[in-house]
Amino acid sequence: MAQITLTLPDGSERSYDAGVTPADVAASIATSLAKKAISATVDGQHWDMQWPLNTDASIAINTMKDAEPALELIRHDLAHIMARAVQEIWPDVQVTIGPVIKDGWYYDFDRADPFVPEDLALIEKKMKEIINKRDDVRTEVWERARAIQHYEDKGEPYKVELIESIPGDEDLRMYWHGDWQDLCRGPHLQNTGQVPGDSWKLMSIAGAYWRGDSDRAQLQRIYGVAFQNKEQLRAHLNMLEEAAKRDHRKLGREMDLYHMQEEAPGQVFWHPNGWTIYTELQDYMRRKQRAGGYVEVNTPQVVDRKLWEASGHWEKYQENMFIVEVDEDHAREKAINALKPMNCPCHVQIFNQGLKSYRDLPLRMAEFGSCARYEPSGALHGIMRVRGFTQDDGHIFCREDQIEAETKIFIDFLSAIYSDLGFDDWTIKLSTRPEKRIGSDETWDMMEEALGAACNAAGHEYDILEGEGAFYGPKLEFTLTDAIGRQWQCGTLQVDANLPERLEASFVGEDGGKHRPVMLHRATLGSFERFLGILIEEHAGKLPFWLAPRQVVVATIISDADDYAHDIVAKLRSLGVRAEADTRNEKINYKVREHSVGKVPVILAIGAREVEERTVSVRRLGEKQSVVSPFDEVAPQLAADATPPDMR
Repeated sequence: MAQITLTLPDGSERSYDAGVTPADVAASIATSLAKKAISATVDGQHWDMQWPLNTDASIAINTMKDAEPALELIRHDLAHIMARAVQEIWPDVQVTIGPVIKDGWYYDFDRADPFVPEDLALIEKKMKEIINKRDDVRTEVWERARAIQHYEDKGEPYKVELIESIPGDEDLRMYWHGDWQDLCRGPHLQNTGQVPGDSWKLMSIAGAYWRGDSDRAQLQRIYGVAFQNKEQLRAHLNMLEEAAKRDHRKLGREMDLYHMQEEAPGQVFWHPNGWTIYTELQDYMRRKQRAGGYVEVNTPQVVDRKLWEASGHWEKYQENMFIVEVDEDHAREKAINALKPMNCPCHVQIFNQGLKSYRDLPLRMAEFGSCARYEPSGALHGIMRVRGFTQDDGHIFCREDQIEAETKIFIDFLSAIYSDLGFDDWTIKLSTRPEKRIGSDETWDMMEEALGAACNAAGHEYDILEGEGAFYGPKLEFTLTDAIGRQWQCGTLQVDANLPERLEASFVGEDGGKHRPVMLHRATLGSFERFLGILIEEHAGKLPFWLAPRQVVVATIISDADDYAHDIVAKLRSLGVRAEADTRNEKINYKVREHSVGKVPVILAIGAREVEERTVSVRRLGEKQSVVSPFDEVAPQLAADATPPDMR
């Protein structure tokens, strides 16, 4: 029999008969390793313990201590165990697909009666029984015809359709977990008992269409989460609980910030409180951009398709654009326009007005551009994912030799803004050339090296995302980590020599000839709507004082204090503090509770004593105790707190 050589992680080599499995290899190393083994890594590929090895290869045996393969297998096996549990409880249920997703898995079922939340506990109990049985997991490779016949005999048309939709004619892999069987690429654990019994939980039930097609059968989807151990599960559930408290949709109602309604799907009705935050943030960004050398512009929202065709967006982005047809003067053909989904082509039009010299570069152009993109209704999520939004957009037109310097300046610019807004934990990822791209390798080398050098010059490390750049240039992505550990990709900087070429942008070089500028697309916050949602959740509604829509409420305890309350409000407003009086005939505890729910940072309570002594009882949000102080001492401090950080 032919021999193969396997190289172990320590560099040692062992010879085996061809067809040896990772399970055999683990057993040859140590009996204890064979028991603990869950899978193998073969030449960098995740490998089932039962799959044969027929060529020389490097091999590492994985155990539950190896996080990445362990989590993949735990979640994948739990999807199968859940499907088995459902069919054992309800034999008439048909199974469809059950992939691994972030933090867990889901499985879609076709069942006549809807699942209810109470069913989750029943399914969990059955799953634990299956895990405790420690049933062996085994696999076989079948010809397609045999697999199709198998599922037709079992009355499972979804599996038949899945097989028929798989391209090619290669054989298929089948898996058994005990007596329960499913079509699957694998790999899987060695037995059901290798799934930790206390590190997972079923979470929710949702609807889903077969193959994502709304014209197909409506299925029922059950979601679960799983981790390596119960401590990780507990931390995840705590994070979800905290996230629910911070949900911007919930806080938006409590703080009376905005609402949304079906007549304008994916678009925001901003209330006075919400619009105050919006405009304060926009004013702050406007001041920062002016200080950073940007010129602010404004461009049309409705643009003729000819510009989108010239820029390439009509071909590549049309399905996400809102099309506007106008019958101009009863012409034979209607004029076709589109609401702009981004500002870039319009900024090139401004650059193209008048002759530009190399002395004019870099030109930093910014716009709070109102954009519209079609998002499927199922993808809409509060103000985080909308159809109408304002893009915190900017474009830097520069020479190739200015890319590094301009990128470094932008990283410093972004860093200062994130710090002012309370985000000190953020990372940079550099997306490099994809397989399909335009431009020479020399040009790509130059662009990628410039971005990397700029990160280094700004004092920031970066991770590389191989092949994730756009076809026309590399990109930096800036990812925030919020107070409960969630990551949000907000800022970007994209190098683009393609759009200036397509739209014929040029400048006169030092040599007197025409040259194409490079365009750096950059966003600091992204969309204002999404960033405000992130900001609200980051601070759990307790926004920095300068951003809070209602900064101070002066609440009276007795009606005789009303005049003093209005005097205080007038004085604070003259100092730039957003203040209001609450002179309603309600108990002070009721007022304090109501304004605390509305996340008002400071409540000044005044009664007879405060009126007589010209003091205020200061209660700050989140603090249980009030402090009585002279108003003349409190007012300057509140005015200082109300000053935006860039103006202090």
